[in-house]
Amino acid sequence: MTRPSPTNISRRSLLKSAGAVAGVAGAGTFISIGRAAAQDMFAVNMQLGWLASNGILGEVVANKKGFFADEGLTLNITPGGPNVDGVASVASGRANLGQISSSPSLMLARSAGLPVKAIATGYQKHPFTYFSLKSNPVKTPQDMIGKKVATNGTARILLEALLAANDISEDQLEILVMGSDMGPLMTGQVDVVTGWNTNTSALKILGDQRVDLTLWDGGVQLYAYPYYVNDTTLADHPEQVNGMVRAISKGWGYAYENREESVDILLEAYPNLNREDELATVDLVLDYVFDAKTAENGWGTMNRENWVRQIEMYEALGQFENDPPEVDDIMTMAVLEATADTRPKFGG
Repeated sequence: MTRPSPTNISRRSLLKSAGAVAGVAGAGTFISIGRAAAQDMFAVNMQLGWLASNGILGEVVANKKGFFADEGLTLNITPGGPNVDGVASVASGRANLGQISSSPSLMLARSAGLPVKAIATGYQKHPFTYFSLKSNPVKTPQDMIGKKVATNGTARILLEALLAANDISEDQLEILVMGSDMGPLMTGQVDVVTGWNTNTSALKILGDQRVDLTLWDGGVQLYAYPYYVNDTTLADHPEQVNGMVRAISKGWGYAYENREESVDILLEAYPNLNREDELATVDLVLDYVFDAKTAENGWGTMNRENWVRQIEMYEALGQFENDPPEVDDIMTMAVLEATADTRPKFGG
């Protein structure tokens, strides 16, 4: 499944979306985020930033295995998409848990005045990648000099960040805007294309000729699939938020130890996914979820210093229409600290 690139969200679009969400809320059409009275369970409405994929493998497994129920929670997953502003949905209170593709969206939202805050991260490194071919390889950012590099319009800022981090001027290469099609690389129209390296189905066309340069290895170290809540949910329901993280982390831990079964659970929930592709991708996904940092600190760990660097990078690139947000307004370690003894420690 094609995944979105990290997006540059303007203050105007964010606030406009938030206003629209608030208007619908006034019409009484939103899912309740309070306790479901019939079962005395706390209803978790999880808003995705994109369509359902293996990025929510742990959540689907946790729900199937009863880990949410063990915490007194019920789970409903709401897909996102190109016309869905998931951040505004969480900020307004329509959803009480969110997951978005990339961490900069939360920084931009907070700068625009939306009260959202990261509580954990799904992937320890971002899978966004620059793909080339062995016949004309781009293994380092410096190898892009003199090349034709095609990227999504929303991901152009990432290329600018990559070039800035490596002291490369934009006029040293040719930048083109493209969609998610990998074909132009195979036909020689461009030298580099971009996407997530977990997108197995889209990458099949490149075969064994593929060469990867990840954004992370190029020096731009963003988080992928961060989890976030709004300030009110965090303040009014701290135990339930802790329970969400405990349940999700157990689901990912189960997936780590039971990979094929977990893929089948995902396919049961989302039969539109391709089993062969998901089985081919699950090991890579779990390598992003669990690494040496999670082996020490448990699933979902993140660090304040990385967020500070991201803010500084986006400020240097002129991405904030208002003042840059404070790091403690963007993220909190409180939930991870409260669940430290229960989150699985895999990886290495």
